[in-house]
Amino acid sequence: MDTIASLFSFITWPVSWVIVQFHTVYGAIFGPDTGWAWGLSIVSLVILIRICLIPLFVKQIKATRGMQTLQPEMKKIQERYKNDKQRQSEEMMKLYKETGTNPLSSCLPILAQSPFFFALYHVLNGIASGDTIGAVNQDLLESAQKAHIFGAPLASKFFSSESDVTALSASLTDVRVVTAIMIVLMSASQFFTQRQLMTKNVDTTVKTPFMQQQKMLMYVFPVMFAVFGVNFPVGVLVYWLTTNVWTMGQQMYVIRNNPTPGSKAQASYLERLHKSVTEHGKTRRRGEKAIVKAIVAKGRDRNEAERKFINGLNKAGLAAQADGNVVKSDTAVAAQSADGSTVATAAQPKRQQPKRQSKSQRQAKPAGEAESKTSLTKSDEPQDAKPASEQDAKPAAGAKKPAQKSGGGGRSKAQSGQRKGPQRPKSPSKK
Repeated sequence: MDTIASLFSFITWPVSWVIVQFHTVYGAIFGPDTGWAWGLSIVSLVILIRICLIPLFVKQIKATRGMQTLQPEMKKIQERYKNDKQRQSEEMMKLYKETGTNPLSSCLPILAQSPFFFALYHVLNGIASGDTIGAVNQDLLESAQKAHIFGAPLASKFFSSESDVTALSASLTDVRVVTAIMIVLMSASQFFTQRQLMTKNVDTTVKTPFMQQQKMLMYVFPVMFAVFGVNFPVGVLVYWLTTNVWTMGQQMYVIRNNPTPGSKAQASYLERLHKSVTEHGKTRRRGEKAIVKAIVAKGRDRNEAERKFINGLNKAGLAAQADGNVVKSDTAVAAQSADGSTVATAAQPKRQQPKRQSKSQRQAKPAGEAESKTSLTKSDEPQDAKPASEQDAKPAAGAKKPAQKSGGGGRSKAQSGQRKGPQRPKSPSKK
């Protein structure tokens, strides 16, 4: 570790100078030789570095999501050229170039933070060995050696010898208890950060090897912190614990306000956004407009949560626009009552389609028309002027029914072999 730290000695002086400036401020409040003054100086150094790394963190998020989007295409390339590694690499690089994705962008914050970490380790190791490094002069060196954080000296380690700890006016038990607690907290915060990334902010609709890698790192990183943490000075553990807590909070903020499409976090976010938009009738923040704009631009490629969000807006009488704004829909505008409250209009009845008729119903229709025509013909026929008594009188038994006179559409006599009486019309022939 000392050899690696010496490689970053060029940044040791700026890091030590920043710590000295923060120590001057906190020393005036808590006292120059206290652990609060030196501990808060290290915490402030972490916060300053992480604020400067926010642009790289944003680029890391974009790169990670770009890699998640490319996983299906990468899998196809691996299967297509599984026997030709060189062609596989060429196609991968071509895919990265076409999409503008850089796989190393997801590692930028860690790589950019590493020099500051090793520089701080070099400074604290010099304090433990009694060497002045960078902006830390002899007076500041003696002050830092007197500073204890919960009974553990700033430059002590978990495996420090009892003589070294005694020289720093501390107890070996206190040092090991404090360092063990800080290592556990450091590993737990790293595990929780990676776990919430895997369980909430991963696209569940795509199963790729990238997800398996992330799941493996969720368990590997905490173990690595626990193994290497026993060799870190207390001041470095303060630095790394603060970094992990900052990363955890930053990750929680991103998951809540800018989740990955298709993840559980996006479904929860769209539920909250739908509630806010329907309550206020518009998108109020720039981030909300950006989310709505991206959803509208997807069109038919929306996932289930996004379709549910758009349908919910339509049911509430709202419509999402291409610029990210939400306006009242013309087809489902809410009516205002007399007291000013909003009352949803009744939905218009749907147009009923005519029922399909069966074969018997289609055949019975011409028969009905024929009967109606026959009745009309009979009613139009001129009847002989007879007394009502004769018309109403029934023919005597055995008497033949007189044939009707032809004329005016009257019926002809029944032919031989034909049944007497009214004839049923023939069914229409099938085509």
